[in-house]
Amino acid sequence: MTYQNTIAHMQKLISSNGPSWSAIDAESAARMAIQNRFPTGLDIAKYTAKIMRADMDAYDADPAAYTQSLGCWHGFIAQQKMISIKKHFGTTKQRYLYLSGWMVAALRSEFGPLPDQSMHEKTTVPETIEELYTFLKQADAREMGGLFRALDGAREAGDEVKAKDLQNQIDNYETHVVPIIADIDAGFGNAEATYLLAKKMIEAGACALQIENQVSDEKQCGHQDGKVTVPHEDFLQKIRAIRHAFLEMGVEDGIIVARTDSLGAGLTKQIAYSTEPGDLADQYNAFIDADEVDPANITNGQVFISRDGKLMSPKRLPSNLFQFQAGTGEDRCVLDCITSLQNGADLLWIETEKPHVEQIAGMVNRVREVVPNAKLVYNNSPSFNWTLSFRQQTYDAWAEAGKDMSAYDRATLMSVDYDTTELAIEADEKIRTFQSDASQHAGIFHHLITLPTYHTAALSTDNLAREYFGEQAMLGYVKNVQREEIRQGIACVKHQNMAGSDMGDDHKEYFAGEAALKAGGKDNTMNQFAAA
Repeated sequence: MTYQNTIAHMQKLISSNGPSWSAIDAESAARMAIQNRFPTGLDIAKYTAKIMRADMDAYDADPAAYTQSLGCWHGFIAQQKMISIKKHFGTTKQRYLYLSGWMVAALRSEFGPLPDQSMHEKTTVPETIEELYTFLKQADAREMGGLFRALDGAREAGDEVKAKDLQNQIDNYETHVVPIIADIDAGFGNAEATYLLAKKMIEAGACALQIENQVSDEKQCGHQDGKVTVPHEDFLQKIRAIRHAFLEMGVEDGIIVARTDSLGAGLTKQIAYSTEPGDLADQYNAFIDADEVDPANITNGQVFISRDGKLMSPKRLPSNLFQFQAGTGEDRCVLDCITSLQNGADLLWIETEKPHVEQIAGMVNRVREVVPNAKLVYNNSPSFNWTLSFRQQTYDAWAEAGKDMSAYDRATLMSVDYDTTELAIEADEKIRTFQSDASQHAGIFHHLITLPTYHTAALSTDNLAREYFGEQAMLGYVKNVQREEIRQGIACVKHQNMAGSDMGDDHKEYFAGEAALKAGGKDNTMNQFAAA
């Protein structure tokens, strides 16, 4: 409804309840309702799922229309990110949030900092999703409150043109609430546990859940060693569980991102149950490294499988895990992707060891031979040394083209000594265009950085500590933080306003009228930033 329609609706509602509601102002009530257009997380999930589905369709029509996100581990980080996006670009279109299980484990667990091994409290994930959206809704309320105050000012000044323009801005307001792709790890247990956690995450506002094919109790970060995958049927049960959760919660457009860690996973915990040659379980087992059995040398505890009419013994480690044949990672990834899409997943995530367009495209093209509209969510990970990787990729391409490489040492290309060289400049350009190139040629619909604000928080804190506790003292804060906030128009320089002080004043006035004791008077030091 429009602003005026909302006021009219509130007036009708107030009038219908008789004299006891007569002190309620219809416009004030309308403003509060408009400032919080998403009463529940399910309202958010339904709204954002439709946005994400429309963006997926737009990408299918034009691969240049890819989407992006930055990982957020706190509501304030998500809020400032979306405020900045609206400030710089005027719209949040095609820009999402990502919630990383790695950052939840490292930063939000009551156990303290933990590695990415699903050891943190799983309830922290939906709680963090709810927190992210609470802060985004507050960003809406803060910005809308500014429009309402400006509207009051225009009315008082008798400026009807400005008042009409402000009312149009209110009617066409773009929310800070955007889709979130939320990491459910490996489901924190069996399919039932996955379903229960998925419901909580959806209820908190998640429209897209990312689940990986690792074993829950052996889960590792995708960029570390020791990853253990599960047979396809085990993984597909969890995909079905998430779909059931979406449907039960009424989010019919909910999105499932199926992640495969098979490229870097050399181990499996179990042999898949096969009922006939060539079935999915048999294909999984075919990747397991095994030797033909010598009846004369059978050892205690040896395990046997049948393969191509032969009795084989899988290579079993002291950890009771089985290893895959070397060099089968890409084939396993492709099979994982195809079967996930054929069984209810909407998007893929292939965890790679480096950002390499040709490598990703090679796998995606194979998947698209079976599922033509297959598309990826891709981790532009801080675990990659982007500078070194792209300088080496450029070095290799130049060397293959016969270019004289005597001025470069491939092993030391990270050195600052190379920063101004032609090779480094070209490598940086490849980094700059990586997302566009990969979306055009490797089927990547969504690019995200999992842990960016983990690193920016550490870097900015290090810089501040060096200056403030050093010779610059207070100037280290003023020059490098506050002065830059003012000059760059960073909203939280007015930190009282950002924390909701002005909204609180508005509410006091709604509730108490002229008796309201407001904080935003002449003695509020935030007035020093009025021109900022």
